[in-house]
Amino acid sequence: MWGIRHNVSWSFGDTILDMFLTPESTPCSYPGPDCQSLPTVSFSRTLKAVEDNPTALLRCDHDNLARFNDTLCADIITVGLQSSSTLSTFCNALSILNPTEVEQVWSNTCHVIQALLLPLLEDRSDCSGDMPAPPPPGPRVSRSLSLSQLLCNYGNWTNASDVDAGLVTLCSENDRQEFILAVCSNIQLMQALMNNNPNNSWLWNFCVNSSDGYMVSQFCRYQTWTAETVDPTMVAVCWDQDKERLKILLCQNLDFFTVVFSHVDNNWLQLNCTEAPTQPDINSLVAASCQYSEWRNVMEITIEMISMCIQNDDKGFVLEVCANATFLNELLRNSATVWVGEYCTVSLNSPPTNPPVVFSIPDWCIYDKWSKVLVDPSMVELCWRHDQMGFNKNVCCNMPLLEKLTLESQNEWLMSVCVDKETKDILPQVCKYSDWNKPIIVDMTDLALCAELDSLNFTQKVCTNTTVLQNLLANPDNTWLLAYCANHTGPGGGGEQGGGLMGFKPVEQCQYHSWTVALPDTSLLTLCWDYDQANFVSSICTNTGLLSLLTKEPYSLWVGTLCTTYTNYTKGNSQGKTNNTSTDSQPCLVRDIVRRLNWTCTADFSPACQPGSSQTQALQLLLRCGVKALQHRLEGLLTTHMASVVDQATSVAVVLLVALEESQMMSLRVTENIRFNVLKSVVLYLEKETNFDNKRILLQCFGKVLTSLMQTGRHGNSDGFFLIKEYFRIPLASLRAVLGAVDITTVRQILQYFSRNQGTLQFTDDYLGTMVSVLFQTHLVRDGSLFPELVPLLALVNPADIQSLPSLQTNLIVRNTINSNIRSLSVEQRRAFGRWYSRALSSLNMTAGGPSFIRDTGNLIVYLPFHSFQHLSPAQLLVGMDVLLMNTLSQLQQQFVADSLIRTFRNLTVEQFRRLGNLTCLSDPKDLQVYRNAEAFSVIQDNIRTCVAQGLRGPSDMISSLFLNRNELQSPGSLSAGRVSQLAPFLPWLGVDFLQKLSQSQLSPALTALASVPFTPAQASVIVDKVSLNNSLALPGQLQKLGSLVSGVKVETLWNLPSDILLSSLPDIALHTPGLNPPQANTITTKLWDSPEVTGWLDKVEPLLPSTPLLSVLTRASLLLTNRTLAGRQAWNTQQAKALFKEAVKTMPNLSTEMFLALGSIARGVSCTALRQLFRDKPTFSSMQSVLAFMNKHSVPLHSSLKKCIIEELYYFDFFSELLGEFGAQITLALPVSTIKKFPADMMDTLRKMIVKDSHHFLLLPSTKQDILVDKMVQRLGMYTGEFTEDEFRSLGIMATYVVDEVFVQLVRSFFVESLEFLREFCYNSNKRDIVAQILQEPGTFGPVQNWTPETLNQVDRFLFFLPKETLQQIPQALMTQGRIERLFLSQRRWESGAVGALCIQGRDQVEQTKLFERQQFVLQNFLGFLKVGQVTPPALMPTCENLHATQPSAWSTDSLTGMSSAAFSCSLELFGQDPFFSSYQQKLLLQKTKEIYGAARSFSSSVITQLGRIASQLSVAELSVIRLSELSTISALGAVSTWNSRQLAVLSSSVLNSTQVGLSQLASSTLVAMGHILCGIKDSDMRSLNAVEFSKAVLWLGRLRLSCSEEQQQALTGLLSHSLAFGPISSWGPEVFIEVGALAAGLPDMAMSSLVKEQIEGFTPLAVSLIRADKFAVVFDPAQISMFSYEQAKAVTEAQRLLLSPVQLTAMSMVLTVWDDKPVDFRGRSPGLALCPSPLCHLLGLLMVLLVSAL
Repeated sequence: MWGIRHNVSWSFGDTILDMFLTPESTPCSYPGPDCQSLPTVSFSRTLKAVEDNPTALLRCDHDNLARFNDTLCADIITVGLQSSSTLSTFCNALSILNPTEVEQVWSNTCHVIQALLLPLLEDRSDCSGDMPAPPPPGPRVSRSLSLSQLLCNYGNWTNASDVDAGLVTLCSENDRQEFILAVCSNIQLMQALMNNNPNNSWLWNFCVNSSDGYMVSQFCRYQTWTAETVDPTMVAVCWDQDKERLKILLCQNLDFFTVVFSHVDNNWLQLNCTEAPTQPDINSLVAASCQYSEWRNVMEITIEMISMCIQNDDKGFVLEVCANATFLNELLRNSATVWVGEYCTVSLNSPPTNPPVVFSIPDWCIYDKWSKVLVDPSMVELCWRHDQMGFNKNVCCNMPLLEKLTLESQNEWLMSVCVDKETKDILPQVCKYSDWNKPIIVDMTDLALCAELDSLNFTQKVCTNTTVLQNLLANPDNTWLLAYCANHTGPGGGGEQGGGLMGFKPVEQCQYHSWTVALPDTSLLTLCWDYDQANFVSSICTNTGLLSLLTKEPYSLWVGTLCTTYTNYTKGNSQGKTNNTSTDSQPCLVRDIVRRLNWTCTADFSPACQPGSSQTQALQLLLRCGVKALQHRLEGLLTTHMASVVDQATSVAVVLLVALEESQMMSLRVTENIRFNVLKSVVLYLEKETNFDNKRILLQCFGKVLTSLMQTGRHGNSDGFFLIKEYFRIPLASLRAVLGAVDITTVRQILQYFSRNQGTLQFTDDYLGTMVSVLFQTHLVRDGSLFPELVPLLALVNPADIQSLPSLQTNLIVRNTINSNIRSLSVEQRRAFGRWYSRALSSLNMTAGGPSFIRDTGNLIVYLPFHSFQHLSPAQLLVGMDVLLMNTLSQLQQQFVADSLIRTFRNLTVEQFRRLGNLTCLSDPKDLQVYRNAEAFSVIQDNIRTCVAQGLRGPSDMISSLFLNRNELQSPGSLSAGRVSQLAPFLPWLGVDFLQKLSQSQLSPALTALASVPFTPAQASVIVDKVSLNNSLALPGQLQKLGSLVSGVKVETLWNLPSDILLSSLPDIALHTPGLNPPQANTITTKLWDSPEVTGWLDKVEPLLPSTPLLSVLTRASLLLTNRTLAGRQAWNTQQAKALFKEAVKTMPNLSTEMFLALGSIARGVSCTALRQLFRDKPTFSSMQSVLAFMNKHSVPLHSSLKKCIIEELYYFDFFSELLGEFGAQITLALPVSTIKKFPADMMDTLRKMIVKDSHHFLLLPSTKQDILVDKMVQRLGMYTGEFTEDEFRSLGIMATYVVDEVFVQLVRSFFVESLEFLREFCYNSNKRDIVAQILQEPGTFGPVQNWTPETLNQVDRFLFFLPKETLQQIPQALMTQGRIERLFLSQRRWESGAVGALCIQGRDQVEQTKLFERQQFVLQNFLGFLKVGQVTPPALMPTCENLHATQPSAWSTDSLTGMSSAAFSCSLELFGQDPFFSSYQQKLLLQKTKEIYGAARSFSSSVITQLGRIASQLSVAELSVIRLSELSTISALGAVSTWNSRQLAVLSSSVLNSTQVGLSQLASSTLVAMGHILCGIKDSDMRSLNAVEFSKAVLWLGRLRLSCSEEQQQALTGLLSHSLAFGPISSWGPEVFIEVGALAAGLPDMAMSSLVKEQIEGFTPLAVSLIRADKFAVVFDPAQISMFSYEQAKAVTEAQRLLLSPVQLTAMSMVLTVWDDKPVDFRGRSPGLALCPSPLCHLLGLLMVLLVSAL
């Protein structure tokens, strides 16, 4: 009815023709492996046997059934006859039915019973009598018992030889799901069925195709294969389904190769473990791979690259790599490249002198002699590889020679490589082997072409692929393939006993007598004809009954033709070959009638004319010919009314035919033909229908019906294929509803289609996510066996959907599937599977699992929630260590595993400690002490040394107890060079004084180890001074050897080094941390950029481009742009890019989008004017999309003015909302909140995804922006009420902790507890920290702190610092050991140095940072006993240098610090000087302690002054006047201190001049950079004497400082910058100059500042704004200029500046701020409030109105 209403109609006329006339093509449906008959489809082959056999039809009589049930079945049941398990099962099933049910079952399954019983009944004489007409059958009703209960009782199939092949076929087609579970999943039963009956050979393909990955997961477990268990059939399946992986294993694993080929039946495998010969261009490879200057990241350098460079560029490798000790040391850290060190040692001692012998083409490839001599195949391949041009000319074009060479089997590959280009181009288009896996028609000429010109691939992909070969053999014209493949693949295992192609044995498989019950498939029929022709003819051609059955099947019509031909041929021979007979000479009624009627008919009459053919078949042919002959006449005579009558008559006829077929009175395939007709009509409807609402009803409500229409046999056509594709065209909005309603069979076909075509299908993430969600939440709940087929979609599943999985934890297939694919999933997905799996686990059944529990469970065990994971016993952890370490353990899990294993077992082996690796560093040092005299102790030390080198620190006592021998440390000079190398990672903790006591002879041999250690600049300076005594840094390669020690090279030394030495060292310097300090970077850049050759060095100087002064770039701008491609590749900073862009557009008056993009990184310096013109010249979506994509791909952040310009210019375009997805996070986050809050939910979700994907720019926003943005987003996305769920939290990413407190406090507690380790990585403000502290103490989480355990503290970790002091005091004292406190400090420091923590700390104000520090300080001092009233600090509480490195010096009491020993205090002095939390009083006490050790200030050495840092601010003026400041490193250390008073600064500046003995005008830029804050100690009158050029080169660094210079000093400095040799007049300054000068712009004269235009104001840094004197700020900036401020600039305005502003200025300021603060008035309450405006024009008009009102 739905079809009638929606114009889905079908005519039964064609159906009647298909029923009565011989079909011209095989009616079949979906061309896939699941093309199986459903229980509703007739068993067509057996029905035809019933139709043509009156005796069989007689057996459908119900009376005969009753006699059968009362006699034979009764006897079988009584005596327990077991001769046929099938018959016994059948009789048992009948015995429990009442007569009515028996009659109903008989009506429904008559044809099945006949097929099963006929071979079993021995006495058939009673079938010859006349049979009374059967009574009319009753109505067809549904079965009261399932088919599996009646016939398919798989439990009785234990003896496979007793199972009839027809029954196997029946059950596979009508009981598919149970059949797959019972047979396909039972390997032994499946193999027995196939081995005992050749007619079951189709089982492999059926089971394989039941699921793409099912058979692979069942059989292809290669790690379990042994010579005894490997089966040839398993090998064949795996080769067909998992070929690539099997081939890799066979080629790479010799043991596995031996196992497989130990069985002779596997010799058919044709392996080619070598790639087709190619001709590599060695010179090109060397040029591309051996660019040693680009070898910066060691992790990107592969072993193949190293080997190739050694073999082909040994000299260059030795000079560039072996001679670079620093880089070589980095390379040797990888165990896979340790051999390079040995190679370099040998090469440096005996460098190569002679070039390697090169293959000589003229000497070896003498082609003209090849036709006369025997040529070795290896020589043929060698010449082809190295002389392709000559080879093609002399061999490929010489056919006699080519034919001679290809006679050798090893040269057959020449046939493919010597094909001409046109043929090569067409082969991939013709030889589409992957498509031939499907049952499609392949042109015979295409096959012949591929076989001839692509023989290797053809043999491998056709002859050895049973599926492809059988599909091709379905066409009788392709029978030549049998001989071809037999010749090219060799014997397949049949041997001399009837063996044929691929093990085909006619004697066993051509069982002609059984074909009367179950007809053979196409391939078996063809193979028996070709390999057993004599028996075929005698058994088939002379058996009219069987021949009649075969000629009724469309795929076997050719048998009748061949038998007729053979019969005529034999008859002609028997008559002495005197007469030639043909079928035409034989009488044939139907052919004679057609001829007499003069009908033209192309039908083949042979089947109807042969002996034994049925009259029905003849009638069908006659009718078909008549219809075709009269069709055109009927079409002209048939009126509309007559057509309606015929249509009604046709419909009635079809109904009658269906009724007759249901009653089994006839079988004309009525139902089947109707199905195909309906299916074609549905396909036609879907193609034409454009309204998806109509399609939706069809796909959603009739999915099961459509699936049943598709599944009518093992073969198919494109209609079902098209129907499945319709499910991938469903709109996203309807996908969930439609896909959720389809039946499980359709779902399987959808998944199989997706699995095969996922490489070509293109869907959005939302589409695939919705599809996966439906499959997991709906279909997988209904049928868990679907899980293995979901493997291609696992990576797309949402963690929430994983949680909705049904209870399949005990399903071995599901668990193995997850374990096999879990490493390809994201961390969130892995954890979700772990949480799902934990539902089936408890502490009891985990313990009961035994020691092998982890191995038995597999990878899933690693991703259990910690509350489950912690129940694993030490024994289980030890046995399952390999599983644990193969996966990624969380930090908490690592801690648990280390504690459990090392604390429990005292006899761990060397190998076990090697496998533990870095986990060793997480154990208690006391547990490691027991191994001190054991063999494993050296491995333990190596593990800890590796941890420290990788930045993973442990408690201080681990280092001191396991590595540092106090006795040897007392006399550093006695240490050997080897011992120094061993101690290298720990030397930074021993301080400068210790390093000064080491000699050059101790340090130089250990330089390789020292070069990778992150020493402080002061420490590095000591080492560099010593190792460079005998090795000048001016020598090639010496600077690179220093590695991270380069931070200790003096500025004076760098200035004197040649430019080529500096250039060659820059790539190496860029690899190391901390790298260069500002004076060093300024020195190198100034020296290199002073050279006119720098324009050719851009690629080499790129690492220091961010440190290059703008003035250096400006002076060479035009030269740099002579090679714009080279210049466009460099990472210029903003001001450099703006300067170069300004220069570039001088020669490009008409800037197009293409020209703009061609500028590369220079284009980021575009002005707003140029960008506006660019957009207006080409206002298309694609043009702007390309510009935005270009802007977002560069690593250097965009300037705020550029982001603002992009938004303002694009805002008014109609497609602005469509461009949002192209903006990228950094541009989108510059949108005003007034625009963002108007976003609909989909646009807001797009913004959310952008921020989650790239959170860096969000963390850089001011806190006000962050809070407002997240609040608007949460409101729009509907997260404001109810619980704050895990899905919502994860969907927000880094923004999740910026929601309002009312939302955050609703965080789901189960998620909080299970994900503490994940939550610790986020950023929390003060309020959020208090909420976290509150949640931690709730009964549903961890409860009161008094009840906390060590495991609780491990989970809480750095969150402990969030607890209030009164709560901290209640934690049991025994838990808070010094080691645990140190781990807490290290954890907090690790987070603060991470990507999120560093930006989070940067965004906090000083008050919030101090509050957190005080909490840390309280934890340390409270639990170490410093806060006990009246207690004097005992000696045991005096910290060591190692303690301070593990914690923070200012967290300890001042008394404990000043009570330290001299050695301990000295090695900690640099730490004291860098700590920002010491008060002035504490600094004075520390300075006093320093004087006690080193004497008066006058005697302080340069290294001591450098280490003092902030403490030096407590030196008196008199003391500052006598200290020595001769080295720039010392000046730089003091210049970094910002707390000097004016008197101290004046003295320091004088000391610098006196120590350096140069005048003010002679101060170099590096000295000015080093002076830093000391610069403000120079008098303003003297400042004018500074060299303007040198000062302009130093301003890049000085402009970043908050200098305490006076107004006069500031003006003097800006006067230097406006010098004609510097940046010129202020009026000519562009934004690039203002960005460069930074804070120094605050010193501009009043007149100059009041004249600034918009472009100049955009270059003003927020720091410069805040430093302008308050009264000056109010005077120089009018309201119009203030309205041009960015949000960051307006936010930087100080309270003192605001107090002096007029109401109009305040209004302008508030309008800038409210763009993001989202308030109608100034959020500080000083503005009367204005409405929000979307653009600056609105702001300007508002100001003009205010001014007008004021004037009136």
